[in-house]
Amino acid sequence: MRILWLNAGLLLPLDKGGKLRTWHLMRHLAARHDITYVSFGDPDTPQADRDGMREVCRELHVIPRRDPAKGTPAFYTGAAARVFDPLPYAVGKYRSADYRRTVEQLLAREPFDLIVCDFLVPAVNMPATLPCPAVLFTHNVEAEIWRRHFERQQGAVRRYLYRQQWRRMLRFEGATMRRFDAVLAVSETDRDTLQRLYRDDLRGPVVTVATGVDTAFFAPRAADAAAAGADLVFTGSMDWIPNEDAMTYFCAEVLPLIRAEEPRATVTIVGRDPTPAVQRLSATAGVAVTGRVDDVRDYIARGALYIVPIRIGGGTRLKIFEAMSMAKAVVSTTVGAEGLPVTHGRDVLLADDPRTFADAVISLLRDPARRVQLERAARDLVVAHYDWAAVAGQLEQALVGAAERRAAAA
Repeated sequence: MRILWLNAGLLLPLDKGGKLRTWHLMRHLAARHDITYVSFGDPDTPQADRDGMREVCRELHVIPRRDPAKGTPAFYTGAAARVFDPLPYAVGKYRSADYRRTVEQLLAREPFDLIVCDFLVPAVNMPATLPCPAVLFTHNVEAEIWRRHFERQQGAVRRYLYRQQWRRMLRFEGATMRRFDAVLAVSETDRDTLQRLYRDDLRGPVVTVATGVDTAFFAPRAADAAAAGADLVFTGSMDWIPNEDAMTYFCAEVLPLIRAEEPRATVTIVGRDPTPAVQRLSATAGVAVTGRVDDVRDYIARGALYIVPIRIGGGTRLKIFEAMSMAKAVVSTTVGAEGLPVTHGRDVLLADDPRTFADAVISLLRDPARRVQLERAARDLVVAHYDWAAVAGQLEQALVGAAERRAAAA
């Protein structure tokens, strides 16, 4: 098939969960299909990252765009300018005449068999009418993320602003669903939520494409298999609000409970672009904030446990599968493990309040045999069922099915 793939950004460097998911799936698709990729890109993006995209697409079109850093005056000015925009801020800021023009020119030039809109955002720049079938690849249910943001807010003004964004996202997401012949969800939980929220908006099936992991790349390291220390590791993009919330919550409410009983316990927060709030956590006893690192595996391998204290979010956390693939015991909230086929007590430990989360961590630090049991079960699960090669087959089947259904209806 000839596929026009629309995204908000380039995939390299592979420093976010959504980028990793798309990269691995496209890498397998590109071996059998002809992909043209359109996205925004920072003008300062290294040429090596642009060249590297050729591994997953035949043709690349990049529309220059630069986001102001979060927390800067330019960031707040841009956010304030969109207070009265009917589109949600997370979508409206990507509205672009240049992007839309590029898509229109490509569709006029070449008879594509399918359009893939990767994440919700690129839909804002799609033409009103499309000459071929289109599939929306959702990595989250965006309205659910904003609902959870709203529910966590304190203060009347913040609650009003977040409720406003939640309602706008709910309307936009529903209206966007009507434009696609099929919707891809990354978990059965997301599939069920999309069908519940947008039952009257969906014009095609919602198909689940599981989360995967590169089990050869994220492999156990023998020298670290029986970590003797007590370092807890968290990885992720640290400018993403759910990750920032997770670690500020953990360091304020959970870590003190752990260190009261296990003073040797420390936590290492690994990931790009830590916000000022995350950077300040490094002043907390036992906390290290690394910023961007060349290889997260070095930190995961040295950790005794992998923690995911996420309270806000949607989709699935690739970070959990990466840690499990490296044979690390994971302690997560229910939201953190949402949508993943894991079982409490067998593959991971789940805990949703500070005391229970702390007790789960302490128990594994004190019981190496139990920890090894979880580590082996975790690695066995992802190797048996969730390598990217198998997941890519699910995606290809869903895309081909969408194109064939449209052709049959025509």
